[in-house]
Amino acid sequence: MDRRIFITAVLAAGSAATFARFGGATAASEGSFEITRTEAEWRAMLSDAQYQVMREEATERAGSSPLDKNYADGTYLCRGCDLPIYASETKFDSGTGWPSFWQAKEGAIGTKEDRSFFGVRTECHCGRCGSHLGHIFDDGPAPTGKRHCLNGVSLKFVAA
Repeated sequence: MDRRIFITAVLAAGSAATFARFGGATAASEGSFEITRTEAEWRAMLSDAQYQVMREEATERAGSSPLDKNYADGTYLCRGCDLPIYASETKFDSGTGWPSFWQAKEGAIGTKEDRSFFGVRTECHCGRCGSHLGHIFDDGPAPTGKRHCLNGVSLKFVAA
């Protein structure tokens, strides 16, 4: 196969996957949650970047969140509904450029399978409003071995 044809095919497949991923209904809003809002209400309360991540399951650019390097004592809340989700004691420097934690607070998150971008990952979202937070991987530290790799725009930090 000609290299130009191969590159064109890969780019076309990537474009189709991106359209399918971001071109339809917001996946984060599917399901039954304690707190629900209309699309207009979400758009009014969130910046464009926050909306794209939290309601359309986009990913912020690595290294763009000041929360990645925040190691103060406190609690990380869902930006969509203020539910306490992660304690600062479970935060660690994963070196990925995203805030990372080894465990969520009991009952604070939900998960689902994410088959986007040619692989299978575990997506995590707020258990109260359904807002997309990030993904969970199996390469974290003890005691859980999990890395909750989160988008900082989905979170608020409240110092202790």
